[in-house]
Amino acid sequence: MPFEADLADALDRSTDNLDPDLDHLVGGAVKRGRSRRNRRNLGAGVGACAVIAVAGLVMPGVLDRARHGGEGEGMEAVAFAAPRSAITGAQMIQAVEKSFPGGTYAKKEGQSNNPSDPSGGYVANGGFTFDDGRGLANVGVSAMRLKLPLQDGEGLSCEAEQTPPRAEGDTCELKELPSSATLPGGALLMQEKIADKHADGREPAHRWTTTLTVKSTGAQVQLVQWNTGGDFNTGIPKPTRPAPPLSPQQAAAVLTGSVWSPILGAVA
Repeated sequence: MPFEADLADALDRSTDNLDPDLDHLVGGAVKRGRSRRNRRNLGAGVGACAVIAVAGLVMPGVLDRARHGGEGEGMEAVAFAAPRSAITGAQMIQAVEKSFPGGTYAKKEGQSNNPSDPSGGYVANGGFTFDDGRGLANVGVSAMRLKLPLQDGEGLSCEAEQTPPRAEGDTCELKELPSSATLPGGALLMQEKIADKHADGREPAHRWTTTLTVKSTGAQVQLVQWNTGGDFNTGIPKPTRPAPPLSPQQAAAVLTGSVWSPILGAVA
């Protein structure tokens, strides 16, 4: 899935030593970690911590901050910490498949983290184009660990200032989840719906982002769903379905359930 042109500069700076070829890997994906002030200009972004562009799953700034502990020009001070255990791209893809049962998967892409070498990436990602018979959707998840104490950055607050401000119809909800065996010390659950509008006024594509952050460890996973299965290489593609495969309630249940618990534990 070709990635949006907006990633080009970030990739040039951040992926010189990355293997495999990110020109292909980041194709069509949205990753996390880009500054909130730049997020809406991306056309395929995610929250504070996504990292390989899989089906519109993460933001470019992450590629840089994931390697340099969170420092980056024009970015919010959301710093990554080195993950405690390695997570492979194959493991991420498998977990995303378990999160989206009852359909077919195409254009699978994954990226491993590398705890022993920050230049290899602090973030693990997996994603693909999903077809459940209701229209194609680009979906994916990224996993990383934030430095403690947590800062007021992406995926952690709906109140943080945004430039441009939220558009009419965009939504954000932040909940505190109680402590449990899988969420020691409790967690923050942030869910957003963002419209990426076309300059010519065509119907916008939407992305739904669910971010779960464990407060005591900084472990964070972010799930992104688009209501399009199109190619992001030439801009935001037109919608291919009216709604995401998972409702907000289902997405929250997936991230707080048994599928992602081992990933959260491995990260932190």
